Amino acid sequence: MQLGFIGLGRMGANMVRRMAKDGHAVVAYNRTVEKAHELADEEGAVGRNVVAADTVAALVAQLAKPRTAWIMVPAGDATEAQIKELLGHLEPGDTIVDGGNTNFHDDVRRHAELAVHGINYVDAGVSGGVWGLANGFCLMVGGDREVVAPLEPIFRSLAPADGYLHAGPPGAGHYVKMIHNGIEYGLMQAYAEGFEIMHASEYPLDLTAISDLWNHGSVIRSWLLELATLAFKTNGQDLADLRGWVADSGEGRWTVQEAIDRDVPAPIITLALQTRFRSRQDDSYGAKVLAALRNEFGGHAVKSS
Repeated sequence: MQLGFIGLGRMGANMVRRMAKDGHAVVAYNRTVEKAHELADEEGAVGRNVVAADTVAALVAQLAKPRTAWIMVPAGDATEAQIKELLGHLEPGDTIVDGGNTNFHDDVRRHAELAVHGINYVDAGVSGGVWGLANGFCLMVGGDREVVAPLEPIFRSLAPADGYLHAGPPGAGHYVKMIHNGIEYGLMQAYAEGFEIMHASEYPLDLTAISDLWNHGSVIRSWLLELATLAFKTNGQDLADLRGWVADSGEGRWTVQEAIDRDVPAPIITLALQTRFRSRQDDSYGAKVLAALRNEFGGHAVKSS
């Protein structure tokens, strides 16, 4: 198949490589146009199957009708702007695929707005990170069945075996990806707390060996645990060169909000999200208040800044 691909970051570029290696023809564009040309200049199947475009207009002009344009840029304003620009060049029957971490409410709105112009819209939740080129990308896709079906050769090339699912109507793909990331928050927090307890233990524990051990027959084995082993090997188990500042890209917040809206208790995911907020405070004011109160009512020791 042929498609246009916009956004060649760490995930986007590897997605293009994986599609090209499976024989798909990709017209690639990035705001930094050199990235598109670097892909087109690679040796082998990637260079043979990737063509660089210097503008969005040039990308669309090189696509056979009906066109498919995949957007892989940050969610929010960047995606909105990219869709608006594409809309000025596409025609009825063409399709836009949003592979970013978009809020599912935006998917539903965009699907309706683009339908007025005869443009199809598909939302694709993508998981796999920088390892996706080798391992494949898990794809959770939402959209009208008659629009999704013709694109499945692309989805199946990107995904590992059994790693693609048409999750449901517009917004369903990003909804499932949102919950996926919320669960990820909880899993990561549990691992982090467990390793912190062991790091503080009186025993001289080898956390690299333990994380590797647990991936052999243990009920808590996982890819995240494999990554923990890799992180300890790379940075040392004290992680001395890393700062404990943890960002969130939105999906955890949206998962918590959805839980509230649906009256579903989700204490683990909610606390994992709150812990990420706490990691960004060098010196928490709330913690200062706690220390001051303990000192006032019980004369407990406090530390001066």
